[in-house]
Amino acid sequence: MKTVVNIFIVLSFTSCILFRPGPDKSLRNVIRNKPLDVIIVPGVPMQNGKWDSIMKARVMWSVYLYQSGIAKNIIYSGNAVYSKWIEGKGMALYGEALGINKEHIYIDSLAEHSTENVFYGYKQAKLLGFNTIGVASDPFQCALLYRFAKKRFKTKIYMIPVVFDTIKKFYQPDPIINADLAIKQNFVSIIDNQTFRQRWRGTRGKNIKFYKQRLD
Repeated sequence: MKTVVNIFIVLSFTSCILFRPGPDKSLRNVIRNKPLDVIIVPGVPMQNGKWDSIMKARVMWSVYLYQSGIAKNIIYSGNAVYSKWIEGKGMALYGEALGINKEHIYIDSLAEHSTENVFYGYKQAKLLGFNTIGVASDPFQCALLYRFAKKRFKTKIYMIPVVFDTIKKFYQPDPIINADLAIKQNFVSIIDNQTFRQRWRGTRGKNIKFYKQRLD
């Protein structure tokens, strides 16, 4: 777990400049409004069928938020983008193995960029009848998504950056999952089917067709 914390020291420091309030204050704000109906957890590529430190931090954070009664449901979001494992499905397998009730886990397998994680996760949340929505991720990604969410959605979307001291105390051994269940058949990497310009547009949410200026 020490490795997870060390990897994010620089990113977390940068996010403190980009994102206000900070992770601890954001969590206190969410706790005052808990429970949220659902949190969206953006995906990370699996490496050789296993999670890396970034995915581990995001999944463990979602487990903490769920088990603490801060979030009632989880949407793990992400297609197979850079590796053949569907990101949302892989995280869902880990989340379930760590104790989240399967009935409270949902998967979005459309998103290929972080802005799309929020967009498709939000659309799915609304279809499921959820009203209070959050995004749970590392501080750096929350900082990047904050302005996008505020600009594009009328509904308040709570940003819930990882509090690393909290998940350090919450540490659990790596569970065993069947990663084959998350493999996407006929997988083609995004690098092979999109140009750099297309990928950059997707990162900024430019591939999403908004039929309204802001979504309700």
